[in-house]
Amino acid sequence: MNTMLHNPVLFAAAPDWVMSWVTTLWLLSLGCTAGLLLLLLAWAVMWVVWRRAAKLVPLTVSEGVLLPVTWILAGMVLFAVVGYFISAMPNGLLESLVRLPLGGSRTVTAEIPVGAVNHPVPINLEAREAVDFSMSSDEIVDVTNAATPEEQFGAAIELGGANEAFAWTRRTTTTVLLNGRFVENLYVTNLSDLPAKFTVKMTTGPVFPEVKAVPITAIAVFCFYAIYLIQSWFFPRLSAIALSTSKSELAQPLFGILLALGIFFLLLFLFLPYNTFGEDIKMLKDSGLTLIMIFGIVLGVWSASNSVAEEIEGRTALTVLSKPISRWEFILGKLSGILWTVSLLFIFLGLTFLVVIAYKPVFDGREMGLETPDWTSAHMEVMLTVPGLVLAFFEVAVLTALSVAISTRLPMMANFVICFAIYVLGHITPLIVQAPIQFAPVVFVGQFIATILPVLDHFNIQAAIAAGKGVPMVYLGWSFVYCLLYSGIAVLLALALFEDRDLA
Repeated sequence: MNTMLHNPVLFAAAPDWVMSWVTTLWLLSLGCTAGLLLLLLAWAVMWVVWRRAAKLVPLTVSEGVLLPVTWILAGMVLFAVVGYFISAMPNGLLESLVRLPLGGSRTVTAEIPVGAVNHPVPINLEAREAVDFSMSSDEIVDVTNAATPEEQFGAAIELGGANEAFAWTRRTTTTVLLNGRFVENLYVTNLSDLPAKFTVKMTTGPVFPEVKAVPITAIAVFCFYAIYLIQSWFFPRLSAIALSTSKSELAQPLFGILLALGIFFLLLFLFLPYNTFGEDIKMLKDSGLTLIMIFGIVLGVWSASNSVAEEIEGRTALTVLSKPISRWEFILGKLSGILWTVSLLFIFLGLTFLVVIAYKPVFDGREMGLETPDWTSAHMEVMLTVPGLVLAFFEVAVLTALSVAISTRLPMMANFVICFAIYVLGHITPLIVQAPIQFAPVVFVGQFIATILPVLDHFNIQAAIAAGKGVPMVYLGWSFVYCLLYSGIAVLLALALFEDRDLA
């Protein structure tokens, strides 16, 4: 059995492919569990300092989109317990998780006297946690990892003079100097006639850096609940409209149809032969992200037309606005409720998609009769996919906001046509502007459209998928700002169109 897939706590050894598949999902479930514990801790603190709001939390969680999300979290907590027994290296992963905050960079500098032999330089480095390690000297020195030849691992390393500085990273071959053990001292022999300035630079991190997914997932879970609860506490009338809208849309057959079709097609994509000579997972990612995004857009546009346009035409909006609710609260409440509904669809389909992505390397290896891939390859593919889901949601949010604005004046069919046109133009405009043939009228039209309409191609990561690259956090941050900017413009447009709309 692959040592990386060894689980010492298994009562009955699970197949390697199961551990390779499950480990990444187990880390995500640990993150969900940590996020839930963080929420419970925050609720306990609120019970002490703000009991009135704390008493409303159970009621808020038990209705709307938070109820199914809470059930999903409960399932993830259960999987976090069960998954411990079928994951690869669970104890090592938990140890890395505990030591995650202890990593960082250090520099050790020592002066080696003339004629010094095996001069000890304390570094106190757990070699398994070394991320990168470098040594340099301004004079010629020999460096070993032990004071005597009998204890020494490997040959001495000569630095200084014509020799380049020694550099090692975790991605390179393991250096014999560290030898995967705790190194208390390095021993330096000065071979020159002058004192030598010896410098060691090192960066440490967990043995399994993949555990960084746990706190990221926990923060995401906490923020999801926090945003919903803050909205319900500080904007009660807006939140009431959002809750009513989300309940109404969840009760519509379309949500269940899209959810069932989405899960079916995502599972089907796993077994489809893409004939890409080992690059099937890239096609799977592209197909899955596009499917989830399209289904999200359909749900968002349909919900906007159903909850805004039809309520205006059916005079339901007039009844709602006869209460102490302003028009801006009505529009923002509708948009908020639709986005919460779309986010629930994304959570269901996104989790299904990540399960499929985690299994894809294992599936391809078994189909081709190859050795079971290490669990870290499945983890890498999953982590490269998550930013794509986030960007897809940003795109759906922009189009949903535009759809709400359009719904204040136009019916469903016109809404779908206009949103489809915006979707197409938002993706092809960059191609027109950057076309090698610079035909002035076409370039002008392309630049004009790119100015007044959102460039949705910013939310597309097909190039990153094709290159097997990740999406930088900075890019995600600016994409979020771009999403907020255009969504805000769409909301202002909706308010302007709705403000003087005669509802009678």
